Amino acid sequence: MSGLPLPRFWANPLRYIKWSARERPALFWSVVVGAMGPVTLAVVPPIRKRLGDEDAPTIPMTYPIPQGPRKQLTGYDDDTEE
Repeated sequence: MSGLPLPRFWANPLRYIKWSARERPALFWSVVVGAMGPVTLAVVPPIRKRLGDEDAPTIPMTYPIPQGPRKQLTGYDDDTEE
């Protein structure tokens, strides 16, 4: 580490960003990638719509019940008693 004092963010932000990218790259890029999350939420959906990508239809959570009377099953010996 050099003998220069550590830069303070509010005193000179660009100098601090350059210093942190050089001296602490893991933290610097973590902040950059984390800041891209909210930006992505605002930018990606309009781009998807412009390109013609549509949301998939929702998956049904229940089985549809058939309309009308139910057919009685026969031939399985369910209603005979021994």
